[in-house]
Amino acid sequence: MPSNTPQGDPDQPKPDPAPRPGSEQGPPSDGGRHSSEPVSDEAGPGDGDGAGKKEQKKGSFWRELVVLVGIAVVLTVVIQAFIARVYVIPSQSMEETLHGCHGCTNDRVLVDKVTYRFTDPSPGDVVVFRGPASWTENEIPPQRSENPVVSFFQSIGGLVGMAPPDNREFVKRVIATGGQTVECCDERNRVLVDGEPLDESYVYWQPNRGNTQEEFGPVTVPADHLWMMGDNRNNSLDSRVQGGGGERGAVPVDDVIGKARFIVLPPQRWQGIGDDDPQQAGQALSAPAWHGAIPAGLGLAAAFPTLWIGRRVLSLRRRDD
Repeated sequence: MPSNTPQGDPDQPKPDPAPRPGSEQGPPSDGGRHSSEPVSDEAGPGDGDGAGKKEQKKGSFWRELVVLVGIAVVLTVVIQAFIARVYVIPSQSMEETLHGCHGCTNDRVLVDKVTYRFTDPSPGDVVVFRGPASWTENEIPPQRSENPVVSFFQSIGGLVGMAPPDNREFVKRVIATGGQTVECCDERNRVLVDGEPLDESYVYWQPNRGNTQEEFGPVTVPADHLWMMGDNRNNSLDSRVQGGGGERGAVPVDDVIGKARFIVLPPQRWQGIGDDDPQQAGQALSAPAWHGAIPAGLGLAAAFPTLWIGRRVLSLRRRDD
C-alpha cells in the first residue's frame, strides 16, 4: 500500500538531526545579532593560585641559591684543606720557574696536598712549607688590617690564593734529603750531594747578581729534614742562610704542606712545574709535569657534579613536601 508520507528529494539537503543529549552545542542563535551584554572581568576563585605559585617559585630560587652557595663554600674549604690549594708566589726566589715580585702579576700555583700523605718529598720537587722557627724568628709577619671586615676578606683571599696567607709559608726546591751531605761547590760551580755534582738546568742567574754561587758546607741534613734552595740561586734566602745556615737551615718534613703542581694564574702562564731529580743526571725522560696535576684536577672537577647532585636532592625534597 502506498505511503502518504511525501518522499524526499534525494538531491535536497536534509535537515540536521536533533542534537543528542550531552552532545556539544553551538552558541544559541539570536537571529544573526550579537549579544551586547558586557563580559565580566572578575577573577575566578582559582586565579589567585598563579600569583601564589610565582611568589613560591621566587622564594624557592633564593633558598636554593643560599644552599648552593653554602655547599660551594664547604667544598672549597674541604678541597683547600685536604686535596689542593692555590698559593700566591710572593718573591723572586724561584724565578724563572715561578714568577713573583712587587708590583707585577704574581703566579698562583696549585699545590697538591695528597701526594705527601703516601710518600716523602724527593730531590727536585718544588714544595710549599711552613717556615720552621729558625726561618721565621727574624721575619716580619704579614700585615692584616685592623678593620674586621677588611681582615675577613683578606683571610678569604689568602684561602683561595688571591692574597698572601696569614702565616709564614715558603716555596723552594728540594735539593737533598735526610742523611745526605750537601755542599758547594766543585770546580764548575756546581752543588754537590754526597760528593756528586747536581744537574740543575732550572737554575736562574738574575742580572746584576753574578753567576757564581757562594760556598757553603759540607752539611749533613738531619733525619726527616730537607735541604731547600731557590732556583734564583743568588737571590734566595733558603737553607744556606736561614737560621744561620748549616743544620738549622734544614726544614722538617712535617712542615711540608704540599707539592706545587701547576701554575693556574695568570692564564698566559698555564703550565706544569718540573720536578726532575737533579741528583739523577742523564736519567730517562720523566712524564710531562702536567700529568702530575691530574689527581688534583680531578678533585676540583668533582665539585661541579656534587653541586648538581645537591641541587637535585633539594628539588626532590621540595616535591615530597
